[in-house]
Amino acid sequence: MNAIDVDDRGVIVACAQCGQGNRLAYERLGALPRCARCAAPLAPPAAPIELENEELFEALVSRSALPVLVDFWAPWCGPCKMVAPEVARVAALGAGRWIVAKVNTEELPAAGMRHSVTAIPLFVLFKAGNEIARHAGALPADGLRRFIEGQLGH
Repeated sequence: MNAIDVDDRGVIVACAQCGQGNRLAYERLGALPRCARCAAPLAPPAAPIELENEELFEALVSRSALPVLVDFWAPWCGPCKMVAPEVARVAALGAGRWIVAKVNTEELPAAGMRHSVTAIPLFVLFKAGNEIARHAGALPADGLRRFIEGQLGH
């Protein structure tokens, strides 16, 4: 199991203390959970979550208690590759305040079409299942953080 995985019910994180996988329901992603095995506090997701199918994309975006920044990208896109470390930094900076997800438009073309992705990288911010903002083009981590916080009123 990766450090962060997803299924149709939530985000699965490994306990730093004992390694147990724990599911954090999408609807409770802002809560302060504890490990089911050892009761240690669980860290919120602090890395981008790779969404591998349409159902997981829809479940995360529509049911997450936290805002979700989706990075629409493709493996052939140079700027997408260049911005990937910045996206990872933003996920770490926002742990517990927002979730960062990545959607490969080559693997999930329907998600790209449904959200009118015409250029990549494209960052779309969702809250309560609704798109609230988008930004086309690469940004450094601080720029992405300002984009998110500006839209959320932080």
